[in-house]
Amino acid sequence: MEVVRKEGFKMGIDLKMIGMIFVINFCYITLNTIRFMLTMKGYRLIAPIVSVFEITIYVVGLSMVLSRLDNPWNLAAYAIGYGVGIAVGIKIEEYLALGYIMVTVIIPDVESNVPEELRDLGYGVTMNYAYGREGERMILEILSPRKTERLLYKEIHKLEPKAFVISYEPKYISGGFWTKKVRKRRKAMQD
Repeated sequence: MEVVRKEGFKMGIDLKMIGMIFVINFCYITLNTIRFMLTMKGYRLIAPIVSVFEITIYVVGLSMVLSRLDNPWNLAAYAIGYGVGIAVGIKIEEYLALGYIMVTVIIPDVESNVPEELRDLGYGVTMNYAYGREGERMILEILSPRKTERLLYKEIHKLEPKAFVISYEPKYISGGFWTKKVRKRRKAMQD
């Protein structure tokens, strides 16, 4: 392929090189995003293992781009690989749905049977009462694996369409219904 020089840049397109740079940076950033999520969720063993592969791929990709900075297509492939890698890494993390979610549900009807119905579905529910601007409210605290988060929201809104729902990820869990349930599951897996 003929290379045309324009103001210090090689304007030729080496599709093989561009493809390699894109794939390498895509893989690096995907692993980087997953490793970051694993680190934030406390997976202390697997996160460092992922980081070994991540940094190896990073060094190879960066050296390819830095040794060929005279071609803007290489830099474009690197940047596009970066963006696509982040998007794919986020999708993979959503698919894996690591960790747990804590859901607070505020229900206007204090006589509601939502807590019992959620318990019948296997959720651990802690119930409190509070007083808001428009009167007494029932407050539910529900811990759920992130894999079933969407299903939990769907069930809540099916049982109580006027429910106000807030969710967040807990950093530390100890004791209670959930710990017993996890312990039983581990024991069943070992038998």
